[in-house]
Amino acid sequence: MTQHTTPRVALVTGATSGIGLSSARLLARDGHRVFIGARNADNVAETVKELQAEGLDVDGGVVDVRDTASVDAWVRSAVDRFGTVDVVVNNAGRSGGGPTADIADELWDDVIDTNLNSVFRVTRAALTIGGMRAKDRGRIISIASTAGKQGVVLGAPYSASKHGVVGFTKALGNELAPTGITVNAVCPGYVETPMAQRVRQGYAAAYDTSEDAILEKFQAKIPLGRYSTPEEVAGLVGYLASDTAASITSQALNVCGGLGNF
Repeated sequence: MTQHTTPRVALVTGATSGIGLSSARLLARDGHRVFIGARNADNVAETVKELQAEGLDVDGGVVDVRDTASVDAWVRSAVDRFGTVDVVVNNAGRSGGGPTADIADELWDDVIDTNLNSVFRVTRAALTIGGMRAKDRGRIISIASTAGKQGVVLGAPYSASKHGVVGFTKALGNELAPTGITVNAVCPGYVETPMAQRVRQGYAAAYDTSEDAILEKFQAKIPLGRYSTPEEVAGLVGYLASDTAASITSQALNVCGGLGNF
């Protein structure tokens, strides 16, 4: 990747595990100054310490992406620490579903708020408070899902939220294209993360079977025959953040082992 005289600043939400952690690490290794965020203060502090011990220029703060005041304060902290924002990785998210007729308002609202409304809040704060709107280059990268392109059985709230992220990405990408800021979505399929484990537990309970049986069933659907790794997903995030990716915008790109060829 190109090295720059002034290191670029990247924000990553949900950065204490899984895809978020791998993306933060890769961006920092590529020379970005990275400001991470998550809800749990201890996890943020531990992750910052871990990445700094690897010699990376990383700091962070607590953020609840469901809350506008929290998001705005977090972006302000990033600006105070590192300067204006160049790259945003909207990674914070949650799973959630079940038989749709039985889904409570609270679950539906929280999945939409955590997975979709958060992308709007963080992006808006980066453009305004983060100063990104004043630049002639920027990268907004949101982690969506292959479930943002096709329906997932027993996953209506999740699938709806991720379709929303893809729609937001396409609209904002076209809106910001004249400015040189690109906007893209990365769509993982099955990725081995703590969230994936929780999802398998949920399906095992719903179908009254074992987690191993669910894992086998899922793997059988993937042409490559295995889950993707968080590092493989982060690889696309790193590429989209680079100068070489300047002409890629308004896209939703899969990292899924061939699970979705759409």
